[in-house]
Amino acid sequence: MTSLIALAVTLLTVVLAAPSAFAFCGFYVAKADTKLFNQASQVVLARDDGKTVITMANDFRGDPKEFAIVVPVPTVLEKGQIRVADRAVIEHLDAYTAPRLVEYFDPDPCAPPRAVAAPSSGVMLSMQRDAAAERARSLGVTIEAQYTVGEYDILILSARESAGLETWLRDGGYRLPAGASPVLGSYLKQGMKFFVARVNLKEQAKLGFTYLRPLQMAFESPKFMLPIRLGTLNADGPQELFVFALTRKGRVETTNYRTVRLPTGMDLPPYVKEEFPNVYRAMFAEQVKKEDMRAVFLEYAWDMGWCDPCAADPLSTEELRKLGVFWLADAPSNVRGRGPGAVNTFITRLHVRYDAQRFPDDLVFQETADRTNFQGRYVLRNVFTGEASCEPGRRYRESLRARAEREAATLASLTGWSIEDIRRRIGVVGGETPPGDGRKWWQRLFGE
Repeated sequence: MTSLIALAVTLLTVVLAAPSAFAFCGFYVAKADTKLFNQASQVVLARDDGKTVITMANDFRGDPKEFAIVVPVPTVLEKGQIRVADRAVIEHLDAYTAPRLVEYFDPDPCAPPRAVAAPSSGVMLSMQRDAAAERARSLGVTIEAQYTVGEYDILILSARESAGLETWLRDGGYRLPAGASPVLGSYLKQGMKFFVARVNLKEQAKLGFTYLRPLQMAFESPKFMLPIRLGTLNADGPQELFVFALTRKGRVETTNYRTVRLPTGMDLPPYVKEEFPNVYRAMFAEQVKKEDMRAVFLEYAWDMGWCDPCAADPLSTEELRKLGVFWLADAPSNVRGRGPGAVNTFITRLHVRYDAQRFPDDLVFQETADRTNFQGRYVLRNVFTGEASCEPGRRYRESLRARAEREAATLASLTGWSIEDIRRRIGVVGGETPPGDGRKWWQRLFGE
């Protein structure tokens, strides 16, 4: 039997503009979550004072008996340090932090101005355990621990050299990708162990799950890093990784790769409302291209206590605990929004598209004290469609074509799309008036 060896991690991204001190407001209308990307993995890191909880959600598609993961870890993990996590909580976190589209509606330019108040702020072998351990020892591999957790059989391995470890894995039915030996060796030189998990089909059937649930592990280490190199060995192209970092103090960034902020706060043509997923994919691809796929992108950084506009409700204290936020252990379980527990958690969403050539090293992180709010946020402004026959209304109408041209240029710059194609979509060609110019539908039809 062969099995796929894969690393259940992948990373996402960074953003370009400092957020306002005031609330963004607007109406949330669409989001760009991780489902938009193929070969996308999600990792949640809860980190404080040298303690780390990693939750890994893999996008593996196929027969569960073909699934296995091998993840370097800094220490031998006891059974109590490993558990199966709730995928729904990760999906909630994804929705809460996803880049979002918001829309505004222009007011009547002829209406008197009104004051606006500022907003408030495993891999178990099919042989007897004794025989497996003896074979491992002969190759310089030590089975430090072995457990069944939920539907997963798990081994914690150490090894004297990469060749012995590689032989042991191949003997066990693992289909190792080319180039695995030097990568494994580099982790061994760092004194790291290997967390190996394979699906226990009998346990999975007993539990009744038809999908692979996320795996979670907790450990202490001064290293704040995420091993991604094993995942590049058997990849057939660039991979997507989303990292959600939950910390006490503030924003998380990478120290060995550039952390770049995605462009944010731009006004886009109104038709984007129906096509935001395609727009966001194109925009992210263009930013990756500009950085030659050598950057980690920031998509969201915010206190978990609130959001504006909200693409989903903030996570409750109970949900945060499920994701490993151990410092909330004594907080009330029903906290949501601005409750005392959730406020003490800062979320950073990073997105990276990577391959072995441009990301030759694992991701190393640091927590900063920066609690400045940031989100990937894109704006639609709907024109006022009333009569507006006053002088300010006339000036407002005259400004619409220039505004539409700016929106077209912005969209072209963000996505790399042809500006002429965008202009045709919004009607800014050869002096035409943009849609929604205040005329009745029959006036536009008859050219009046």
